[in-house]
Amino acid sequence: MAGNSQRRNRRTSNKKGAQVGSGGKRRRGLEGKGPTPPASARKGHVKNRIANAKAKQSAKRPAPRRGGAKGTAELVVGRNPVVEALREGVPATTLYVQQFIDSDERVREALQLATERGLNLLEAPRPELDRMTGGLNHQGLVAQIPPYDYAHPEDLSAAAFDTGEDPLIVALDGVTDPRNLGAVVRSVSAFGGHGVVVPERRAAGMTAGAWKTSAGTAARTPVARATNLTRTLESYQKAGLTVVGLAADGEMELQDLEVLDGPVVIVVGSEGKGLSRLVGETCDVRVRIPMPGGAESLNAGVAAGVVLWEAARRRG
Repeated sequence: MAGNSQRRNRRTSNKKGAQVGSGGKRRRGLEGKGPTPPASARKGHVKNRIANAKAKQSAKRPAPRRGGAKGTAELVVGRNPVVEALREGVPATTLYVQQFIDSDERVREALQLATERGLNLLEAPRPELDRMTGGLNHQGLVAQIPPYDYAHPEDLSAAAFDTGEDPLIVALDGVTDPRNLGAVVRSVSAFGGHGVVVPERRAAGMTAGAWKTSAGTAARTPVARATNLTRTLESYQKAGLTVVGLAADGEMELQDLEVLDGPVVIVVGSEGKGLSRLVGETCDVRVRIPMPGGAESLNAGVAAGVVLWEAARRRG
């Protein structure tokens, strides 16, 4: 019977009740939303993910360095090399020590030297040290040396002139042994020189080996890096310096050279090849070191030391 149905929510009247409005949402939904943004700006789009990844990579890149050119960080690997480097004052910044290392006298000395110098001490598992050193036999000790901060070649002569002294500079041409570079730095420091210039390519740099051979003098004797050694020598000539090249077939002997008491650049070549052609042609004069004993040549470190001693003697 009508009106007596027991079904729930059954409509028993045709009269409609009050209706709830949309509040204008339907009308605003029909309005335009402006131009479609590019794919790289749409969240979730492939191009948007690529753009975000590139932005993160750019943020991770270090800021460009200014001033003198720098090399790359170096690792000294092994117990004996690490201890020797720390003894000689090589400017390490961090000492990595393997976890659960079997300690001996070298390990204890390395830890003591590192502590005295205020180095960062980091403990690392063996697999991490293996990865850092490329699988070398590190024996549980690795020291990190920061990149060397090379001076500009013009800084060496300018610093000498500023103190009222005549520049005494050594330039190396084709010397690839870091120990020779370290020996030259040590001689320059010993005989009152003002710095060493090395080419940027195909030449030894200030590595841990060079630091050790210099016996700590590299901390007070600047080393400059030249993009082009020939042009650097020419700029020294324009600044009033005499460029003296050492060569076995030089036109005069060292004792006859009269310019060592003035502003001078001494150019030393490699033991095997000597001076390169362009560098030899750029020199104002080429001299030879007399060797009564009959030796054909001297290595770069010894040759530079002989000429620097003569220069220091004449300068009083």
